[in-house]
Amino acid sequence: MAVKDRLFVLDFDYPDPDFAPRRFYCKDCVTVEGLLALFPERAANIELVRVPWPRPRAAVAGALGEDNQNLPSLAFAEGGFVNEIEALLAALHTRHGFPERHP
Repeated sequence: MAVKDRLFVLDFDYPDPDFAPRRFYCKDCVTVEGLLALFPERAANIELVRVPWPRPRAAVAGALGEDNQNLPSLAFAEGGFVNEIEALLAALHTRHGFPERHP
């Protein structure tokens, strides 16, 4: 089986103790998950990994390093990653054929 790029996103409903009892989602993670949902044939080539909000995020730290826990993050199968939303959307376009975001 071929190794796939891995997309790390936050769970989509999480608490932040600093704002209890409110619940939250990550805007950028929801944007990326929406893109995957719109193009399932392209999303099939990416491993989606949902992780809990609190840090440390063991799965992310293990793959990208302790200092790189920003999400969403796209870890490239051959090494390297992006964890800034514009670079991540561009990588989804160039690596997986998703349409470009309109400027």
